[in-house]
This record gives sequence, structure tokens and C-alpha cells, in this order.
Amino acid sequence: MAVLTEAAADGRLTLGEHAERAERAYSARTLGDLTVLTADLAVPSAQPIRVDARRSVAGIFARERRSGRWVVPESLAVTAVFGEVILDLREALLQSRHVTIYATVIGGHVELIVPDGIAVVMTETAVFGRRHAGDGPPPRPGTPVIEIRSLALGGRVRVRVVTPRRGSWFAGLRRGGKGR
Repeated sequence: MAVLTEAAADGRLTLGEHAERAERAYSARTLGDLTVLTADLAVPSAQPIRVDARRSVAGIFARERRSGRWVVPESLAVTAVFGEVILDLREALLQSRHVTIYATVIGGHVELIVPDGIAVVMTETAVFGRRHAGDGPPPRPGTPVIEIRSLALGGRVRVRVVTPRRGSWFAGLRRGGKGR
């Protein structure tokens, strides 16, 4: 809304265009719906939300990492062939309340770092491979769910559930406080 208001204030949008885009922003159902509203107004680095056009992550004889503030699509393919893929979801925006990650691991390693409060469900086929997931209670209704469907051939898939440290700024926000 700030980008739209700024564009109307400096004349890049008429008041009618601003009203129409604002209405579409408030009725948006996905992050992609929001991105198209500002695509012609700001350079990609200045976009309030950037949707990653790449739909897969591959660590083939290398290390690939996604971390920070990034958008996780509803379905994501991850491949680690004698390499490593790390997906850090602590600051990520989930495009859907149910995200499915298809992990193919051949002699490699996939690690998923999720914040407390997101349920992780794993289904796998492992041949000379292993998986390690943080055990937790079954997901409550309304809880975001990450489903990992993996095929591991001599590799592993690991999930780490991270709880913020007491006294940290992020922990204060999670408890409903203002942080430090």
C-alpha cells in the first residue's frame, strides 16, 4: 500500500488507478497477486515483496542455500546430488498454508530449518539413506504445514525446528510483545 500511495502522490498513478489497485491489494489471495500491482512502479530491488521465479533449488556437487526473507512457493522441488541444500524458513514467507517440498537426494544432504509453530510432515522412500526430523505433536488446525516428500539414495533429509532464544527480539514478537 505504501508503494501505491507513493506512486499516486508523485503522479505515476491517477487516483482512479490507485483506488483500483488498492482494492485489488486488499482482496489479494496470494503474494503473486500483490507483486503484479507494483511491478510497473518500482525496480525489482525496491519491490516490497519479491517472488522468486526459480521454482527449484539444486545442489549438484555444490552447496545451495536459501535463507533470509524469501517467498516459498506452494510446491518446491529440491535436488541434492553429492551436494548440500539448506532451506532456512525462519524469515521466509509461505505462499500457502500447506507447502509441499519434493526432495531428491543422491549421496547428498538436504536440511530444512523451520521456526517453531510450523508443522513438518515427512513421507519418504530411502535406499541406503536416512532422514531425521524434529518430533513434535500432530499439527493443530490452522497451523502452517510443510510436507516433505523425499527420495533418498545414499543421502539424508534433516529437519531442524528452531525455537527463538528467550530474551531475543524475535522471541518477544512471537510471544505477542514488542520485542527489544
